[in-house]
Amino acid sequence: MSLVVPGFQESVVVRSAQAEVIGQAPTTVRLLVDSDATGGALSTQRVTLSGGANGANPHHHAKSAELFYMLDGTAQLLSGEQVVTAERGDLVIVPPGLQHAFAAAPGEDADILIVITPGVQRFEYFRHLERIAYGKAAPESLLEVQELYDTYFGSSGVWSDARA
Repeated sequence: MSLVVPGFQESVVVRSAQAEVIGQAPTTVRLLVDSDATGGALSTQRVTLSGGANGANPHHHAKSAELFYMLDGTAQLLSGEQVVTAERGDLVIVPPGLQHAFAAAPGEDADILIVITPGVQRFEYFRHLERIAYGKAAPESLLEVQELYDTYFGSSGVWSDARA
């Protein structure tokens, strides 16, 4: 078992007005805290999805667990070979190495707090996704940064069927 001993000495406070917002409806990401601010302990973002919007396609993290806390709404989450429906107040934690994905449930909205631990510098990853969304970078460019962001892309028939 490994333990991350955080390398920061003071509380981290992120005011809502200070959070960088990536994207626009139906998918927005609020960048709350990156790994460097917590001494590597965690990184956190808030993802808001409306009208059944997709969040992240199937992927896994080799070194980090990912926690999904439902602030509001209803989401579908792929966890391995299982699709879980999560509602307000529900918590889902995916261990390192397990393929996962998330989206708002069909026709629903979802507001999700996501925590990755140990942390990974991910703010630039979300900025990269935004560049792809606006045609400023090719989708294939993500393959070049999988190791940097500990995000390895895959596919899932179970997820495809659930989202069809």
